[in-house]
Amino acid sequence: MAAAARLPLIILVCGASVLALNMGVRQTFGLFLEPMTLDLGISRGNFSLAIAIQNILWGLLTPLCGILADRYGAGRVLVTGGLLYALGIVIMALGASGLAIHLGAGVLVGLAVGASGFPLVLSAIARAVPEERRNMAIALAATGGSVGQFLLLPLAQILIETTGWPGALLIFAGLSALIIPLASGLRGKPDTVSSGATGIGGAVNQARRHSGYLLLTGGFFVCGFHVSFIGTHLPGYITSYNLAPLVGATALSIIGFFNILGGLAAGVLGSRYRLKYLLSGIYLARAVAIALFLLGPKTDWAVYLFSGAFGLLWLSTVPLTSALVGQIFGPRYMATLFGIVMLGHQLGAFFGAWFGGLSYDLSGSYDAVWIISVLLGLLAAVLHWPIADKPVGAVLADASSDAAE
Repeated sequence: MAAAARLPLIILVCGASVLALNMGVRQTFGLFLEPMTLDLGISRGNFSLAIAIQNILWGLLTPLCGILADRYGAGRVLVTGGLLYALGIVIMALGASGLAIHLGAGVLVGLAVGASGFPLVLSAIARAVPEERRNMAIALAATGGSVGQFLLLPLAQILIETTGWPGALLIFAGLSALIIPLASGLRGKPDTVSSGATGIGGAVNQARRHSGYLLLTGGFFVCGFHVSFIGTHLPGYITSYNLAPLVGATALSIIGFFNILGGLAAGVLGSRYRLKYLLSGIYLARAVAIALFLLGPKTDWAVYLFSGAFGLLWLSTVPLTSALVGQIFGPRYMATLFGIVMLGHQLGAFFGAWFGGLSYDLSGSYDAVWIISVLLGLLAAVLHWPIADKPVGAVLADASSDAAE
C-alpha cells in the first residue's frame, strides 16, 4: 500500500525533472544567438530559422510520440528523446557552422523535444493520480519546465562568459542526457480503459469533429508564437536598446521564476473555475502586457517588470490546456490528443521564432512582430471563450437520454 502511495510522487518528480531539462535547456538558446552569429558570421535570420525548424519538427513529431506513448508507454519514447537531445547539442557545439546549427539545434533537438515533452509527461501523470487531484498534479509537473528555465538560464550566461559558447553547449548536452535515467520513473503502458472512442483512430476522429478541440488547437498556436518569439529574441531586442546582455539573461530567468508561480496558480484556479475562461483571461492579459512593454521606456526595470508579468502568463496555459483536453476526452488517449494540440502550438512557435529574425534582418527592428503578438493575444482570448468543455461521455449520455425520451 505504501509503495502504491509513493508511485504517483515518483512519477511527479521524474516528470517535473524531465520537463525542467526539456524546456530549460532549449530556452537557453536565445542567449547563444548573439555570440554564435558573431563568431560564425551567420545572420540572425539564419539562426532563427534553425530554431523555427526545431519548433516545427517538435510539433510534427509530438502527435506521433503521443501515439507511441499511448500504445507502448512513455518511458521508451523519453529515452530516445534524451539521446537525440544530447547528440543535437554536441553537433551544435562542435560543428561551428550554420549547417551544424540547423542539424543540431534545428533537426535533432526538434525531434528530441517532441519525444520528451509535455504531452508524454503530463499524460503519464494524469493516469497516475485520481481525477479530483489531476489538475493540480498536472500543474505541479508542468512547473518543472519553469524551474528549469529559472535555473538554467543564468547558468547558461555564466558558462558562456567563462567557458565560451562551445563549452557551455557541451555542458548542456550532458545535462540533457539526464532525461534518459529519469525516463525510468515514467515507464509503463497506459490502462486499456477507453474514453468512449474505439482506439486511437476513433479518439482522433472524435476530437477532430469537436469544435472546442479545434478552437483550443487554434488558440494554442498563439501561445507558441508568443513564447518562441520572446524566448528567442528578447535578449537581442534588449541589447538593441544598448542594455547589457546580462539584462536579457536575467529577464528570461525572471520569466522562469514567475512562471513557477503562474503554473501553481493555474493549478489552484483550474480546480475552482472553468478552464476555458481562465485561458481567455491569460491571453487577454498577455496582449495588454506586450502592448505596455512596447509603448513604454526600455530600461532595466521596465524589462524586469515585463518579464515578471509575462512570466505569470508564460506556460500557465499548458496545464490548463492539457487539463481541458483530459476533461473533454478523458486521460486514455491524452498524449495523442494533446500532442495534436501541441502541433498547433509549434506551428505558432515556428512563425514566432522565424518572423522575429526575419523582421530584424529586413528592418533592423522587432516592432512589427510585437504588434502581431498583441493582435494574436486578443484573437486567442476570443477563441477560447465559446469552447464546449463538457466531457464527451456526458454529451453522448445526454443525447442518448434525449433520444430515448
